[in-house]
Amino acid sequence: METPPPAARPLSGIRVVDLSRALAGPYATMMMADAGADVIKVEPPGGDDSRNWLPYVDRDGHRESAYYMSANRNKRSVVLDLKDPECADRLRWLASQADVLVENYRPGVLDRLGLGLDALRQLNPRLVTLSITGFGKDGPDGKRPGFDQIVQAEGGLMTLTGSPTTGPQRVGVPMCDILAGMFGAFGVMTALQARARTGRGQHVETSLLAAVVGVHVFHGVGWLAAGVEPALTGNRHPSIAPYGVFECTDSDIVIAVGSEALWRKFAPIVGLDPNRDDIATNIARVARAGELQKEINALLAERRADEVIAALDSAGVPAGRIRTVPEVYDWEQVRRSMIMTVPHPTLGDLEMPASPLHLSDVAQRRAEAPPGLGADQDEVFADYASTGGGR
Repeated sequence: METPPPAARPLSGIRVVDLSRALAGPYATMMMADAGADVIKVEPPGGDDSRNWLPYVDRDGHRESAYYMSANRNKRSVVLDLKDPECADRLRWLASQADVLVENYRPGVLDRLGLGLDALRQLNPRLVTLSITGFGKDGPDGKRPGFDQIVQAEGGLMTLTGSPTTGPQRVGVPMCDILAGMFGAFGVMTALQARARTGRGQHVETSLLAAVVGVHVFHGVGWLAAGVEPALTGNRHPSIAPYGVFECTDSDIVIAVGSEALWRKFAPIVGLDPNRDDIATNIARVARAGELQKEINALLAERRADEVIAALDSAGVPAGRIRTVPEVYDWEQVRRSMIMTVPHPTLGDLEMPASPLHLSDVAQRRAEAPPGLGADQDEVFADYASTGGGR
């Protein structure tokens, strides 16, 4: 039986007009681009702000922002000043042919430019539009600008991340931006599926605040339904013990004893009696998690991290070392499938993180370099005049 040829990417034939800047919107559209969509990144004169954000990749006199490149692979770039009437008309022309339009302007900005999303959908009833804001368009804070750390703070994430020693702490990546982008991309996929049945596009909304509240999971339900306020637990899990960071003689490791079956395997390896009255159940262990952590640290104090991890792995108890970012990208498990080489027009071949998704019927991940500012202007607008643009 012959092997069928690789399938087209799932979003091949879908055109996305990307008006977003920085991270949340560009991350959403990069997910669509990875899946095969033709994403046209519409940038203002001077480009997306993130083109000027550190760190930079410098090679042979050429410099590009790693921050910008991290969220804009597999796209095309054009430059439009939306305050200019002709540029606004070019955007309308793009929207009239597109399947999706994504924006993360502050509420009301596009309406003031005469480019409101309702008007664009009247121009193209099949258009799916996505808006990503900081706090949501409605409510008393709807018009506030939303930057990731502001929303990490106001959305409770920092108080779920810090410890009693450090106080509230930000997550080390712009998690609210990334989550909003992922929810936004999923919303667009949902709307496209609905369009396949109805023939009509619709508007999708999410925000950084909605995204972070949406992933409070058991913390949110615990407070709303049970009145239990989360405490600052740092690296220790608030619901399971032992689960967190522990100290060996040469380095710290992470151990996750997530069930009673795992506890009975774990305890003898570190020298504990699993049936001891004060630690026999998860409820009992969580109640004295701090004391238990100190006890386990003392038992591991003369043992090397590799030896402890090997023993736990053999028993099926989840454990791992704490890696630096360079160590992650040197790890064979990551290098095997999570890094791709992208040919860049000015920087040469670049190693970059690959899409975290792999589809069995698509032979390879898409790997096109993030575009230079306005690099695709002529190609994108080649048919502008001949198809009625500017009239």
